[in-house]
Amino acid sequence: MHLYLNYARAHWCKPDENPPVGLILCTEKGEAEARYALDGLPGPVMAGEYRMLLPDEQLLTARLQEWQARAISA
Repeated sequence: MHLYLNYARAHWCKPDENPPVGLILCTEKGEAEARYALDGLPGPVMAGEYRMLLPDEQLLTARLQEWQARAISA
């Protein structure tokens, strides 16, 4: 994910845009895999909610804004 976000920031983002955000959707909770995959990344990583269906667009947008606000205030 880090590779793709760096590429997107370098090649697709405009100078006045916020950096891209990665969203990983999984069907199973794999704590060991997540720990080793995410350890040492420079930015905050938030995980912990698992759903079998993607929420509707309004709810997803609200959750992303909520998580962003928490990350900024942390």
